[in-house]
Amino acid sequence: MNNKVYVMLTNGFELIEAMAPVDILRRAGLDVFTVSTLENNLEVESAQKVKITADINISDINIGEGIMVVIPGGFPGYVNLRKDSKVVEIVETYLKNNKKFVGAICGGPTLLGLNNLIGDYKFTCHSSVKDEMNSENYVHQDVVIDRNLITSIGAGKSIEFGFALAEKLVSKDTIEKVKIGMELL
Repeated sequence: MNNKVYVMLTNGFELIEAMAPVDILRRAGLDVFTVSTLENNLEVESAQKVKITADINISDINIGEGIMVVIPGGFPGYVNLRKDSKVVEIVETYLKNNKKFVGAICGGPTLLGLNNLIGDYKFTCHSSVKDEMNSENYVHQDVVIDRNLITSIGAGKSIEFGFALAEKLVSKDTIEKVKIGMELL
């Protein structure tokens, strides 16, 4: 089974929006890779000035190999990601394949809106960026799932977002075990 998940990171990413899904997806047994979009540099600094070492560089990705790509928010991280042509290419490839998934949270969905990828998908995002989405399909909910696109409103919903991503890839039993392990049930 293809269980590779790529979480895109660049300077200014929102720490909790990236790491909560990484934690949940890894607990669920998925192969999760944090991906630096910085050329020849695995060290990425969050919007909160926390430095982490990504697992791989974006140049190491075989685009069609994974099952899911995740775009966190965080300023200026989401702005940097939506301007990165390689990240946009990966997201577009995954979005067009109904057997792959795209997750985006907070300002992350603007990558789809500003690159004309949102189409007729229903979505949510941080209220401060919804006007940048170039779409009338905004839904004011914590998490919105439409076909192979999973979006979330912001940092406070990072755990809920992580579980919505996991539910697309693993069984309900696995989700329940992860929730029990995290003292959520």
